[in-house]
Amino acid sequence: MAQVTVMIDGKAYRMACEEGQEDHLTELADRFDRYVGHLKGQFGEIGDLRITVMAGIMIMDELSEMTRKLGLLEAEVTSLKSNRDGALETQQRNEQLVVSALGELASRLDGLTAKLNGRMPAQVN
Repeated sequence: MAQVTVMIDGKAYRMACEEGQEDHLTELADRFDRYVGHLKGQFGEIGDLRITVMAGIMIMDELSEMTRKLGLLEAEVTSLKSNRDGALETQQRNEQLVVSALGELASRLDGLTAKLNGRMPAQVN
């Protein structure tokens, strides 16, 4: 386990984390410290525990909103994938119909050509 000392509200806290996660933990602590500083700027000295709880609630509120937005985006992606799959199926059906119609048209043209060739008098050279 790695050890990191982070600063929150001017106080040092020694924390343990997994190897390689030191910078991430430091960045998280810095972000949390900004919340604490923001709240202290708004409310003044109302007690460390109260400020910490308020900062935690603010972060949870943001997390809740992001989770809600992520859910909406996931639903939209699912809908778009479904629409795409439906469009691909429709396109394939339409292509099959076109191929079938072209086949029928070619067959009819062959029949008409044969009839016309059968009725035409033989050409003399």
